[in-house]
Amino acid sequence: MSFGENLQMIRKRNQLSQEGLAEMLGVSRQAVSKWELGEGYPEVDKLMLLSKKLNISLDSLLVGENSTAISENVKTSDTIRIFSPNEGVSISTSKVTRSQQFKGGKNSPKYALFASDSNDLSLWGSQNTFLAWYRNLEDVTSEIAEIQKALDTSAASYTLQYSVKCKQNLFKTIED
Repeated sequence: MSFGENLQMIRKRNQLSQEGLAEMLGVSRQAVSKWELGEGYPEVDKLMLLSKKLNISLDSLLVGENSTAISENVKTSDTIRIFSPNEGVSISTSKVTRSQQFKGGKNSPKYALFASDSNDLSLWGSQNTFLAWYRNLEDVTSEIAEIQKALDTSAASYTLQYSVKCKQNLFKTIED
């Protein structure tokens, strides 16, 4: 399921019109329409606000609850501390998950990487934490392979190498 389809499903499940969601986020109805059509994406701050206002995790919003996202279970008995310098995130984990491909402009990231906090187990399972953006499938796949190698060698930590810094204006939105 694409981000746009997922957003539309979540919006409808919350009984919101495009106009209602737009008002909640401080954007135009046309911006919400473009997001749902896959013609653009909200800025990171709008994604955070969506997550908070709709009471849904970022990974569920971006990846989808019924998603076919690929999970890479790295050794479940071992954990590694992953540092994401571009996003300022640090997490101990034994599992990383990549998103489905996002549509967007030629310079926008196409994949996101998430990690489950090995110490954050709740009634609903572990919460995924956003780690980084990736330009292409090769980069995110290489990152996952490097994380697995670090675990195989019992490394205590790993710093992401293939991620890209996402500027707020990198996601095309129409709010004028």
